Amino acid sequence: MWNKLNKSMMVCQMLFGLSFYGVLVSLTRFFLEDLNYSEADTMMVVGAFAAIGPLFAIAGGFIADKLLGAYRSLTISYAAFTLGYLLLVLGATTLHVPMAMAGIALASYGRGLMSPSYPSLYKRTFATQKEFEHGFPINYSVNNIGAFLGQYLFPMITLYIGFSGGFALSALMAVIALFVLITLNKKFKPLGKPIDTEHVSLRAWGIFFALSAAMIALVFFMFSNMDVGQNIVYAIGVAAIGYFVFLMFKVKRSERLKMGTILIMTFLTTCFFVYYGQMMTSMNIVAMNTLKGELFGFIPLAPEAAMAMNPLWCMVGGPIIATLFSRLEQNNIHLSTSTKIAAAFVFTAIAFGILTYFISTVGEDVAIRPEVFLAVHFFQAMAEVVVGSMVVAFILSVAPHHIENFSVSLFSVAIALSGIVGAALSTNIALEKGQQLTQHIAQTMYGEYFQLLTVMAVVMIGVALAASKLSITC
Repeated sequence: MWNKLNKSMMVCQMLFGLSFYGVLVSLTRFFLEDLNYSEADTMMVVGAFAAIGPLFAIAGGFIADKLLGAYRSLTISYAAFTLGYLLLVLGATTLHVPMAMAGIALASYGRGLMSPSYPSLYKRTFATQKEFEHGFPINYSVNNIGAFLGQYLFPMITLYIGFSGGFALSALMAVIALFVLITLNKKFKPLGKPIDTEHVSLRAWGIFFALSAAMIALVFFMFSNMDVGQNIVYAIGVAAIGYFVFLMFKVKRSERLKMGTILIMTFLTTCFFVYYGQMMTSMNIVAMNTLKGELFGFIPLAPEAAMAMNPLWCMVGGPIIATLFSRLEQNNIHLSTSTKIAAAFVFTAIAFGILTYFISTVGEDVAIRPEVFLAVHFFQAMAEVVVGSMVVAFILSVAPHHIENFSVSLFSVAIALSGIVGAALSTNIALEKGQQLTQHIAQTMYGEYFQLLTVMAVVMIGVALAASKLSITC
């Protein structure tokens, strides 16, 4: 089952998690303190950074399917991460906002290239679909090792080496991953589709560079004009789904039904990742404003590093979820993917219910212990492992071969749409510059917001269960 190639890919994935989430966890304070952004504007930028990259997996899927192949696309993505983080270093050093935005745009482009190409190439390192389905949750946990280390350590590291030093460290991690992929070039190529072994024409390279330039320019514009950028995300997402529907009518009925189940998964995933996006936006702001004390009384924890508890639990959750579903199958209990997502929403409802309770009953000191966030992230992480690993595996199992990467990119479209929606919702709890958080504001504004999210999570349990009845395949 395990071999040098899938192990090497997991190393690259871990380095991606370390570098990307190290940058992500640093951006909130960077924009609030060094660039003097408001809470609302900061949440939109950080939420967009987490969301816009997956949106451009649409173009990444096209590039991998039609122009360069999965291996070349994945390799170029790590080069884009490297350059993007270096631009962030320059932006942080000079406090030059356009330079920082350019770095974010390039890193987002790299993520868009990586999102569809990584799982399709990773799948081919396994002998069977079943081995891949059992291995992918483990890969998810390995990615979260990097994410945990990045989110926990970077807030403390930047105290000593500054934001520019932290961004430079992320660039170094991306360079190492790029080196690993390049050195294994000859071993990866035979695993791909024919396009991975064929010579790339000058015309294909020309289309790739033109498309890449347009993508990076568009992302830069979106980050610089978030009001307009928000609508662009919606338009691109709807267009991608519309194109997928168009493709449905060009295949035979059996494939059309399978593609219909992918649309159902896309809808449920979009709804779920609205909650995931809260971790980088509303939950992060709440933690920065209310988290007090050390975890268990002795583990140091920067408030913005509270989100590191998510990948910590994901590392634990990956093997647990993989083992659980494997045992169920051994006992001839086969749950549909929609039913598994319904279970994920149960975890989400519990997570946000806990947060709602402790915010609504917060004392006059407006302080919440780190252990509360640890419990919240435990349940949300279990939900994330289910959705993050099972949905991609499902899409790969039913997608027509000729649009495999594009089909996987719909998962990223769901993340992008939900990220922007979630970031926009989060601005409802943003404080004005200089405004002090009081017990009343926390209990009403924060409490009512998370109470609404809890109620909607309960509603989504029923929606997911209803979706499972629409088709036995999903």
